[in-house]
Order: sequence, then structure tokens, then C-alpha cells
Amino acid sequence: MKQHLQHPIFNIIAKASAEMETAAYVVGGYVRDIFLKRESKDIDVVVLGSGIDLAHRVAELLGPDVSVSFFKNFGTAMINHEGLEIEFVGARKESYRSDSRKPIVESGTLEDDQQRRDFTINAMAICLSDDHFGELIDPFNGIQDLKDKVIRTPLDSDITFSDDPLRMMRAVRFASQLHFTIADREFEAIQRNVHRMEIVSVERIADEFNKILLSKKPSVGLDLMFRSGLVHQTFPQLQALHGVEYVNGKGHKDNFYHTLQVLDNVAVQSEDLWLRWAALLHDIAKPATKRFEPGHGWTFHGHEDKGARMVKHIFRQFKLPMNEKMKFVEKLVLLHLRPIVLAQDHITDSAIRRLLFDAGEDIDALMILCHADVTTKNEYKIRRYKDNFRKVQEKLKEVEEKDRIRNWQPPITGEHIMDHFSIGPGREVGIIKTAIREAILEGEIRNEYEEAFEFMLRKGVELGLTGKSSE
Repeated sequence: MKQHLQHPIFNIIAKASAEMETAAYVVGGYVRDIFLKRESKDIDVVVLGSGIDLAHRVAELLGPDVSVSFFKNFGTAMINHEGLEIEFVGARKESYRSDSRKPIVESGTLEDDQQRRDFTINAMAICLSDDHFGELIDPFNGIQDLKDKVIRTPLDSDITFSDDPLRMMRAVRFASQLHFTIADREFEAIQRNVHRMEIVSVERIADEFNKILLSKKPSVGLDLMFRSGLVHQTFPQLQALHGVEYVNGKGHKDNFYHTLQVLDNVAVQSEDLWLRWAALLHDIAKPATKRFEPGHGWTFHGHEDKGARMVKHIFRQFKLPMNEKMKFVEKLVLLHLRPIVLAQDHITDSAIRRLLFDAGEDIDALMILCHADVTTKNEYKIRRYKDNFRKVQEKLKEVEEKDRIRNWQPPITGEHIMDHFSIGPGREVGIIKTAIREAILEGEIRNEYEEAFEFMLRKGVELGLTGKSSE
């Protein structure tokens, strides 16, 4: 293992621990990622003694410009050095109360520290002591589980998951990120312990959920969450998408698995977390809008509008940012049918202008979502959809180049109107502004100041307003 510890920091830690007559070990994710051949910038060091004291000695050896951030109550210390984040902590053992996932911590041995780890693949350690430098300590055969691509817990999985229920989400997250499977024993333990998620903060749940969404193929993690019951416990609106109902032999597609396919399709095109959230929520209101119409079948009228209104509640539920990120998701959920409808109809310049106006800078993200929303297996339909979307995109480019509508603001402002007609803010200003905007979007006038000004004058006359004699 020595060849994997080439960075000088490991020799410095070894030197400091020898001076202090203590033992230090690299543990957890950094060791795991060595075998997975994944780059890692986070190094966790377990010390048989004071992690804070060792961190200060390492900082002294690194030079005067290196500082230590430490948290005495938790017995941890952090050094940032050459892009590495190195955390030092004393070896410990943990016990839990049933009403909290925060452990009661005591000093312990390396064995105690490895036993408290969540999974075998995260419980491996590499010794940094001079006489055993680079030696792997793997009491739970994590190496074999890495080879087998399986997630297991070091000890009894029911106790592991009940003590810290967030580990259930982490199991799903690692399976999704690493393309591993969760061992049967562990998966069954998750199913038995999902109710324990009640004691986990929504912030921690959201953090793990976002990491699952950012996986290369997010459906892997979301399917595991569904089959284990974690979705039911943490995200009931998503669980409600599942299932197919039949009336008179007519059914509809399973909107949960359709959503997962759309999410995977988006993930191929973009790593943007919020675009993935838009994919996840684009049909979230279908259960609430589902109706059966005799002679027609199942409908979901208005699900895009109701879904957009649900976004704020869901973001608040998970304590996600209530800012432009949320508004971006709201916009895409609201507009996700528009390009599809355009693709089915005769494409007018007016409809394209309105789409560009409403989508603004998010038009490209919207088109990615709309392409991803085509999940039919019918080859004829796929070709037809692709051809229609190509026509819409060509028309978008043509109209945008001609009319400059993206992120467009009308050339006549409210200030122009009030100044010319010598009026204050009020109903007439709003009427004229709206009329100018609609005239440009409908193609009645060009998106230019002169034509918009002449239109403003005509509209003012209709409203009985008297303007300045000359402009």
C-alpha cells in the first residue's frame, strides 16, 4: 500500500505521530477511493490519542503559513493544505439513544473506531506508523466487498441503521454513485427501519437526496429508495406517482418510472442539479389532476400549472434554497409541455416569440427537459417527436435572431409612457405596456423603439390621453 501514499503529507503525519509516540491511520473514504481509483481530496486521520494535538504538530512541520481549525468539544481538527482537506480525530466508540442520531462518544481503540463505521468499504484503515507504514487493516473484508461491488454494514445492520438512520440514505447513495448493489441482509434491514428516518433532519435527507440526483444514473438510487420504502417515508409526493389505474380496460403509464426515465435522460445531457430537480418534479401534480373521461381515457389537465405551484412547498419541505434556483424549477415545470404542443401544431412566429419571452435564458434547459420527456418505446413516435422538435428548435433560432426576444424588455417603458402623457403610475400605464408587449409578440409591430412609440401614441388616443405636442 505504500505506493498509494506518495503525497508528502503522509510522511509528515507519520513523523509527527512518531514524535508524539502515538499511532495514526488513514481511514474511510480516502482508503476506499484508492482501490476504486477515484481521486479524493478529503483525508480522514484517526489517532490513538488527541487528534487536535497531532494536527497542531503536523501544521508546525508544514510551515508557519499553515493553520489549524479545531473543535474542542468534538475532538476534531482540520488542516487545508495544497488542495487537501485533512481531518484529525481521536479513535472513538459510540453509543446511541433511540430519539437521536447524535452519538454518545467515548475514547476507543482503532477496532472500536472501525466498528462504528457505516459500511465495510468505509471501515478500512492504512497505518501511518513507521514500522507498519502503508499496512492495510481490513477487519470486515471491505476489499472483497469492493471487488464484489456490494454495500454491507460491519456489524448488525438493524442496529447500524436504527442507531443512525441517515446511513440508509447513504447506502442508497453509494449504490447509486458507485453502481454497487445493497446486500440482501442490509436491504431488508432498511425496509424494517425506514420509520427511523423520522429522527433525521430534513437538511441531511436533502443533502443525500441531492447526491443521489447527481449520480450518473439517478434512477438507480431512486428505485432503491422506492423499493425499500425510503421514498414513502421521506418524499410522499414522489411515491404518489407510482402505479397504474385501469377503467374500462384503459390505463395510463406509471408516472413514477416515467419520471425516473426522464431524469436519466436529462442526466445524460446535463449535470445541473436544478435541471434534474425540474425533471423530477415535471409531472409531480399528475396524481392530483388525474381524471378518467369516458370515450377519451385518462387525462392530467393542468398538471403543469399545479405542479409549478407545488414546487415552492416541496422546496420548503426539504429546506432547499428559496431563490432563483426554485424559480428556475417552477418555470421549467410550468413550461415543460409548451414545446411539445408547439411540435404537434403549426408553428407560428407568435407562439415561438411567447415561448422565448416566457423561458428567457432558460430556453435551452427547457428544450433538454422536453427532449428527455419523450420516453415512448415506439420507434415511429420517437422519429416523429425528434423531427417535430428539430422544427421547433430551427424556428426558435430563426425567430430569436430576427426579433431578439430572449430576456427581452419592451423598448417602451412605464417611464416613457408617464413622461409623454404627463401621468403618474396607474391603470393606463399598465394597459399601454401590456398592449405594446402583445403587439410585438403577435408580430403586429417590430421590436424597435420607433414602431413601439407610434403604437403607444395610438393606444394613448384610444384611452383619451393627450401627449406632448412633439417627441
